[in-house]
Amino acid sequence: MQPGGGGAIRVLNVAEKPSVAKAVAGILSRGSMQSRAGRSQYNRVFEFNYAIHGQACRMLVTSVTGHLMELEFEDRFRRWHSCDPADLFHAPVRKSVPQDKQAIRQTLEEEARRCQWLVLWLDCDREGENIAYEVIEVCTGANSHLNIWRARFSALIDREIHESVQHLGRPNKLFADAVDARQEIDLRIGASFTRFQTMLLKDAFVIDVTGDGRNLVLSYGPCQFPTLGFIVERFWEIQAHEPEEFWTINCTHTSDEGTASFGWIRGHLFDYPSAVILYEMCVEEPMATVQNVRNQEKLKYPPYPLSTLELQKRASRYFRMSSEHTMKVAEELYQAGFISYPRTETDNFSPNTDLHAIVREQVEHPVWGSYAHRLLTPEERLWRNPSNGGHDDKAHPPIHPTKFSRGENNWSQDHNKLYELVVRHFLACCSQPAVGAETTVEIDIAGEQFTASGRVVLAKNYLDVYRFDSWGGTLLPTYNIGQQFVPTTLTLDSGVTRPPPLLAEADLLSCMDKAGIGTDATMHDHIKKLLDRCYATKDENTRFSPTNLGEALVMGYDEMGYELWKPYLRSMMEADMKSVSIGTKSKSEVLESCLQQMKACFLDARVNKAKLLDAMGIFFARSSRPINETQNPVQAVRPCAACRESEMALKQRQTGEFMVGCRSYPQCRNVVWLPGSISEASVTNQVCPICTPGPVYKIQFKFRRRDIPPNFDVDHLGCVGGCDDILKELMEISRFGSRSQAATPARGQTPNGARQGPPRQDLHTNFRPAGQLNNENPSSMHSQGFRSTHTQNPSNASDAGQVLCTSCGEPCILRIANTDANRGRKFYKCQDPGCGFFKWEDELENAMPGGRRGRGSSRQAPASASAGRRGGVQARGRRGRGRNADGGMFVSATGDTVSGCCFTCGDPSHFANACPNRR
Repeated sequence: MQPGGGGAIRVLNVAEKPSVAKAVAGILSRGSMQSRAGRSQYNRVFEFNYAIHGQACRMLVTSVTGHLMELEFEDRFRRWHSCDPADLFHAPVRKSVPQDKQAIRQTLEEEARRCQWLVLWLDCDREGENIAYEVIEVCTGANSHLNIWRARFSALIDREIHESVQHLGRPNKLFADAVDARQEIDLRIGASFTRFQTMLLKDAFVIDVTGDGRNLVLSYGPCQFPTLGFIVERFWEIQAHEPEEFWTINCTHTSDEGTASFGWIRGHLFDYPSAVILYEMCVEEPMATVQNVRNQEKLKYPPYPLSTLELQKRASRYFRMSSEHTMKVAEELYQAGFISYPRTETDNFSPNTDLHAIVREQVEHPVWGSYAHRLLTPEERLWRNPSNGGHDDKAHPPIHPTKFSRGENNWSQDHNKLYELVVRHFLACCSQPAVGAETTVEIDIAGEQFTASGRVVLAKNYLDVYRFDSWGGTLLPTYNIGQQFVPTTLTLDSGVTRPPPLLAEADLLSCMDKAGIGTDATMHDHIKKLLDRCYATKDENTRFSPTNLGEALVMGYDEMGYELWKPYLRSMMEADMKSVSIGTKSKSEVLESCLQQMKACFLDARVNKAKLLDAMGIFFARSSRPINETQNPVQAVRPCAACRESEMALKQRQTGEFMVGCRSYPQCRNVVWLPGSISEASVTNQVCPICTPGPVYKIQFKFRRRDIPPNFDVDHLGCVGGCDDILKELMEISRFGSRSQAATPARGQTPNGARQGPPRQDLHTNFRPAGQLNNENPSSMHSQGFRSTHTQNPSNASDAGQVLCTSCGEPCILRIANTDANRGRKFYKCQDPGCGFFKWEDELENAMPGGRRGRGSSRQAPASASAGRRGGVQARGRRGRGRNADGGMFVSATGDTVSGCCFTCGDPSHFANACPNRR
């Protein structure tokens, strides 16, 4: 950055937290600054003069409080029952400033309008870079001419802050994109699976883990569940362990110099007779002969420089502090300027780091000050440059002390412990390794080999300051090769194998690190969520056990075959995020691949939801509460071609009928009504390779045997996209020959015959199964009508016998409709209650040559009404494409669009429920 000219420029500086803003302003102003309130009472603005490369600047320093924006679904998808959870994989999302941070946004906008530069003092990691771009979006929205700079620092100390502001750089968009991708993936996966399993299980079982079962949320997180998987897997290993008895031979030898314990080189045997035979051989010939004596120098090396993960593991191991609490305390120490930035993956120091200066600050400490002085004294020969741990995040150095303290008044015991750990660890990694002399003696007794080892520490070196490590040993008596002696004791001892212990927090962190689950800075959050959601518990020894709820969920997903509780999927996602951060993959590429993979897992999990229910049933009693209708969740079939915003989903009505309708109803009325002869239907994860727009998922149908011809299978894997000829035939046969249609009221009709809502739109094609249509009456097509409370005398059937049922050939009976829309209108109906044949009398008159009509049909329907009714029937009976005035489209069961119109008047511009002629 080149020095500017002219007068002073106004520079808006934005830090990630109010305490950091105050510290930065205090260091740069050297205490001479003005403070005023911002729009937010917690985020003040500090003003002072400063020079950057000789350019006079009026510095304004303020802050945000973590993320300024939140990523969320648009309003229509935010309510739990507003959409199919599968829609959340592609539902529109937005990133905006939430209501509780509007005051901070206003402060940034007001200050940005009066400034020329924007300097970002956010944490120097991916998350901080993402927050930086949130600040940029708000500030540039108010002032598009801002010159944007990035300050990079690792500690809130004078040297770091002044050096950072004099070496400003540019923000890294790739880091921000990686976080955007991770946020969107986590939101979509977490929301879809959380809604699915909560709505499926909450009301089905008595799950009282929080004290309020009605508000229970069974959350799923792509990092949270693999973390739970580690706990459950270890728990299952312990449960599956079967103790097995073993035997081993031990011997001891006591001399004037002490006692040596020799262990059997075989370790142990599980076969008792074999162990007894070998033991008896040793007892019969007990003379021991020394075969080998090895003396060698051993080194115990100090630890690598301290990373976030090691800080969490060691605090858990040494102090029994949880990883979440460790990070909270470390953050407070950092903000107070006592340690460097605590979120880092780096475990090696840069050659430019002045390590001696950091050690020199600790010389005055009453406990470890003397060791720090020895470390700086060349004659002690104690100094050794820290080892390289092999990790460098290119953002921050390893965690180290940045300011001397004997302990502050406002520090808790945990603050003191953690500060001590950071200081002692730093001093240790700058020290020589401990030196020891190790002796190993090998003896032979009756052909069996035994060994004993002893160690003497010659120089403790780093162990003098790092009290958390120990390196003990026993001193062996002196032995020479060829020496013989009789063991003092020679015993055959037994034992049993023991299961592995429950996972301790340090071990769980190691598992997460090796599997690539989360980052050093987020692992503690995933562990805390497991405890908050009652998926696991932690004992006083920081060891984890799964709860019944956590085990049941993992068991259910494990039974499905998809290892959603395993770390592999998330590990690949984390690798993809890293690829985005270094530019080898784009954000959109990672989003598309990850979400496509996880949506396939989601759809498969939903198809196999019975296994999740079975697993829950092992641990929890069934609930007597009413089953929520979302427990039979709709299943996405294909994108909606009408609105192009949502998906067509398979649903089952309370009457048992199946349909494929748009999730955006009533805004979009695109629907496929499936015939009543289907007894079961479920969406599979098989995609039709022909139909577009895709993906179009195939449906596994099960038809009732009595409703289809014997040459068709009751089970059929079909596609509703329009390519499936077998499905078309089955649907037509079911339409014309279903025996069950009369037993179930038609859509738009109630058992007492009252009409409700718009009429059902079915598929009509030119296909006619043999014997089901009368060749002399090609216009006579099966349709479902309205039940009537008025019935003609059966004797009229003979007079009306000219009209025969096209299904069974029997004479039809004449009835009079009693609905509001068709009161007084006559229609023919088959005498067989199981037959669905129906025809209006006035339509038959118009269709017959010479206008032949049956008895009782002399009254002609009004021309307008007749035309309207005929129009309605014809609209339902012809194939083609049509759209009503509201943009609604009727679609056939095989995916073809067909005309739709008002049932009352026949007008295609509206539906019957909005008809102006409706009474």
